Amino acid sequence: MDIAQTLADLGMGTAVVTFIISMVPIVELRGAIPIGVALGLPVWQATLISIVGNILPAPFIIAFIRVAMDWMSTKARWMQKFVAWLEAKGTGKKAERVRQCEFWGLVLFVAIPLPGTGAWTGSLVAALLDVRMKRALPAIILGVLIAAVIISLAITGVISLLV
Repeated sequence: MDIAQTLADLGMGTAVVTFIISMVPIVELRGAIPIGVALGLPVWQATLISIVGNILPAPFIIAFIRVAMDWMSTKARWMQKFVAWLEAKGTGKKAERVRQCEFWGLVLFVAIPLPGTGAWTGSLVAALLDVRMKRALPAIILGVLIAAVIISLAITGVISLLV
């Protein structure tokens, strides 16, 4: 939160900071919506900005992650280890569930607001499982929308994620 506040204080608008945070892997909109609200944005605005920012990298990840991984695996040993880690993450237990139900599995994988899920990992899984863009992207978008609703409802106190 301090970094986000510092960026906002340095002249980057709160909306821009929220947008950038929503594109960061792991944090994504699950962190961007609460940070945007904490920085002063209305919930609806933080949610809308976070949805757009979270969806934006997905088609590029689906289209280019394999090319990037192939390139990285030829450059250095530590990159080979990173690529192996990415492949394991994208083809592990969670990915097997996605493979079984493809579209709806991908929707649920992206929608559930837990660590290790979201648009970035969903896009990685889709690419590594060879799910075509025209099938993967709508599933990821729907998952992001569901996650945004869950997080927004949790922030406003309508639901509790910690039971």
